[in-house]
Amino acid sequence: MLSFFAVAAVPGVAQAQEAMTLDQQVNQVFAAVTGPFVSLIFAPIPGTSFPWIVMWLVIAATIFTLYFGFVQFRFFGHAISLVKGDYSDPNDAGEVSHFQALATALSGTVGLGNIAGVAVAVGIGGPGATFWMILAGLLGMASKFTECTLGVKYRNEYEDGTVSGGPMYYISKGFKELGLPGGKFLAVMFSIFCILGALGGGNMFQANQAHAQISGIVGDYPGWITGIIFAAVVFAVIVGGIKSIANVTEKVVPFMGLLYVGAALIILLVNYDKIGWAFGQIFGGAFTGLGVAGGFVGALIQGFKRAAFSNEAGVGSAAIAHSAVRTKEPITEGFVSLLEPLIDTVVICTMTALVITISQQLIVDPATGLYVLNEAGSSIATIGDVSGVALTSAAFGSAISWFPYVLAIAVILFAFSTMISWSYYGLKSWTYLFGEGKNSELTFKIIFCVFIVIGAAASLGPVIDFSDAAIFAMAVVNIFCLYFLMKLVKKELISYASRLQSGEIRKFKH
Repeated sequence: MLSFFAVAAVPGVAQAQEAMTLDQQVNQVFAAVTGPFVSLIFAPIPGTSFPWIVMWLVIAATIFTLYFGFVQFRFFGHAISLVKGDYSDPNDAGEVSHFQALATALSGTVGLGNIAGVAVAVGIGGPGATFWMILAGLLGMASKFTECTLGVKYRNEYEDGTVSGGPMYYISKGFKELGLPGGKFLAVMFSIFCILGALGGGNMFQANQAHAQISGIVGDYPGWITGIIFAAVVFAVIVGGIKSIANVTEKVVPFMGLLYVGAALIILLVNYDKIGWAFGQIFGGAFTGLGVAGGFVGALIQGFKRAAFSNEAGVGSAAIAHSAVRTKEPITEGFVSLLEPLIDTVVICTMTALVITISQQLIVDPATGLYVLNEAGSSIATIGDVSGVALTSAAFGSAISWFPYVLAIAVILFAFSTMISWSYYGLKSWTYLFGEGKNSELTFKIIFCVFIVIGAAASLGPVIDFSDAAIFAMAVVNIFCLYFLMKLVKKELISYASRLQSGEIRKFKH
């Protein structure tokens, strides 16, 4: 701030430092301090371009899938019944319904990754990346099942009816129950990473991208205006706690999902004759690469990476939201949560990939039928040389001229819903470290809203990189601990399955 006033006071200095703004100075210092941590989290496996953190998530998802006997397929129908409320006892402890918990967790994962991130994956890895994205999403369902069951099993239930849960609680309590050392330390580490991730990736990045999308349509204007509006609306919602957040997300998430998927379905119906060809591109590209950058391996890397970054299975964040559910059976919320990667990755991400493929924004060589690479050879050439959210917008706009306006609404809703969910994740980590209480909670909520304004007003690239790294550092701690705790989930699963089969667990009339 001192440097800002010094520059403002002396016009000559202001001109001399015009090339180095306050944003850029912060960027430079922050990048120097946090660069090594970011590089470590996203470092590729030696000899490949595959980030080790993505492999860490995919291997865990595969292990959980096998260990629990493909639970995501065996109990899929039962999960739907739970979301509908068929087995919900209104007298159970907790703050929200199964559907509200699912909607809150989904609002934290369904976001810009589904719109811009998928476009990046398909732009680099081709349509074949979609196949690996779907596979990783299906496997990730088992990771969500594991962490969300533990979230409810080890949550704290208070006299006023509120609850607190998540990895920080099941790590510390679960390790203590098993007689393992280090539980408290690992729980504190997770909480710190979660707070940093909430303020950056779950907050500043969302505000920044929402402002970029709005200003792209209405014209350029100061980001702090967007930030203050978002901060006011977010504060009005989060000040009421998880019940208030759940009441909003249960309405916003289905609406934004139907809005986005509905627009995608319209484009698919208009181009119904190309659907078979598009699936041919997806399956063919998954194993041959169809001439894209990196070939088959490039498609696999992009698909796995996008699924991991989109649905956050294994990160542990969703377990915090699911812990607030009304139930006396922890395993039921595990079943409900496994629907999350299915909706986020298998449905919404696949819709985006199909629309981009069918709209033929990716340039194909008519002589060979292979995709044409850009001049750098790093990705597929596109009509208008666009990528990311602009590619998705162009793909939808090719069939519906006014769709960029719909996309702007979707981005605003995605950003808003992600912020209110991550505020809850950050809050529960904050109260784990600094204690429960109204003052402690209000302090974090104010800090969170201040960061919304900063995120919308500044272009703090390294801050966003660091917060992304913090979110995936949560997965390092969480998955390491899940390997020790998964046998506790197995006991819950065996007990519940036998009682469900015997009829002891019954449906309730509502």
